[in-house]
Amino acid sequence: MATTTERFTALDVFRGMTICFMIIVNAPGSGANVWSPLDHAPWIGFTPTDLVFPSFLFAVGNALSFSKKKFETDSAFIGKIFKRTVIIFLLGYLMYWFPFFHREAGSWVFNPLNHTRIMGVLQRIALCYFFGALIVHYCSQKTAVVISVVLLLGYWAFLIFCGEPGKEYTMLGNAGTRLDIVLMGNDHLYHDKGGPIAFDPEGLLSTMTAIVNVIGGYLAGAFIQRKGKNYESVARLFMCGVLLIAVSLFWAQFFPVAKKLWTSSFTLLTIGIDLLLLGFMVFAIEIKKIKKGTNFFLIFGRNSLAIYLLSELLLTVFQTIWVKPQLSFYDWINQVFYQKIFPGAFGTLVFALCYMMLCWLVAWVLDKKKIYIKI
Repeated sequence: MATTTERFTALDVFRGMTICFMIIVNAPGSGANVWSPLDHAPWIGFTPTDLVFPSFLFAVGNALSFSKKKFETDSAFIGKIFKRTVIIFLLGYLMYWFPFFHREAGSWVFNPLNHTRIMGVLQRIALCYFFGALIVHYCSQKTAVVISVVLLLGYWAFLIFCGEPGKEYTMLGNAGTRLDIVLMGNDHLYHDKGGPIAFDPEGLLSTMTAIVNVIGGYLAGAFIQRKGKNYESVARLFMCGVLLIAVSLFWAQFFPVAKKLWTSSFTLLTIGIDLLLLGFMVFAIEIKKIKKGTNFFLIFGRNSLAIYLLSELLLTVFQTIWVKPQLSFYDWINQVFYQKIFPGAFGTLVFALCYMMLCWLVAWVLDKKKIYIKI
């Protein structure tokens, strides 16, 4: 079958769903233990929340499969992706620097650049987009698969041979943390809840395996375009998904599944699950024509990165504004409303859903006004 550039609603819905759930898991409320499915695995292991970020990278790869624009020169292509990479990376960096000041001893103090986190979610998206775009543009699909295998095995080798002996898969003993500390320093890494321990779950070394999620999304998108909307496509997506999950679970006996390390087994597991989800969506939306409810996610998908950035910045504002000394608006609204009406972990879920709907309303207004912010 000839390759087509027709848009597939299932792919667009998939992207919108990832943004929707990224917002939910990033705003779990306060005042009680987080509802467990909204929390990441503490280290080794897997929760539904761990699937969200790799699924967005998978969706980035899907989008690359539709990028058929011809460039007059290679320099024009490089210029386009380099510009977008820099913009996304800088937006991520500024997001962690925002709001540029903080309260200290009752007064406002400027946030110094020498204590601002360098890597992060948007920064990883930028780097994975850049290298993923280069690979799928200049390499055949078979070569892209070979590169993916090399990245997965190479990352495993790095952790084994460059990590602290006996602590290769620990937070401070793994090779990725050691590399981040050498290249960026403790002050530019992630500190959980402001604590002294420096570890970046979006570090430089683990970006190697995250690139494979983009390549996996590209290959899936290209396959669907090539084969079309039919039962054979769905069956092959399911078979590939099950195969990757099986390989991941076997590999996990030697190289454990860990989102914060973005292990190779974690990469294969998330791609496998995404293939199953995408196959189900193609079956339901493209073959069975079940469209009810899809517009909710399509609205998110049309301004995906812009809405994600808004959700992070608005959350920071809520946590910065004080209702009274030492009590932010974020904590106050959870204490006086959500935890009063829905005490416990369920209240954190309700807050997360309400916050997601607030962001969706912004996306809905933008969509109504035909405003689409391309980053």
